[in-house]
Amino acid sequence: MLLAFPNATGDVFTLTPELLQQGFEGSAASPRKRIILPIHRTQDALVQRMLNFFQPGTYVQPHLHPRDHAIETIQVLKGRLGFVRFNEQGGIEGAHDLRASENALLDIEPKLWHGMVCLEPDTVILEIKRGPYNDEDKVFADWAPGEDEEGADTLLEKLAGLFA
Repeated sequence: MLLAFPNATGDVFTLTPELLQQGFEGSAASPRKRIILPIHRTQDALVQRMLNFFQPGTYVQPHLHPRDHAIETIQVLKGRLGFVRFNEQGGIEGAHDLRASENALLDIEPKLWHGMVCLEPDTVILEIKRGPYNDEDKVFADWAPGEDEEGADTLLEKLAGLFA
């Protein structure tokens, strides 16, 4: 299963209609209904920049980034994304309806429980965070089902309902 495209190469990255189409096709073909295109040139880059391509029905397990430097910036380039904030017990603290047509930008501080819901086909976001990424950079909520666990569809449906 392809989770990500290879990192971008060269001195300049340009997002072309062909790359957008490749991302949308890749996310539609993925069992996870999402795929990443890293635009940082190496995995050990100090600033991680990536395009996340989403299709409705993808489940992003609620998580947080525990390190003090783990600020995350999200810009919706196309489509619509629901961003949900949670408290430590999994209660919903807030929901943000991010639409590309409104130049949606979100910047969050570290240690904030959050999840995302794709609300339109062919949604793509630019995500920026400090790198390099390793397994200690993300903690999944134990109060939420994992990607392939029973209850993931139910939670996804509940979260999507916040934006209906």
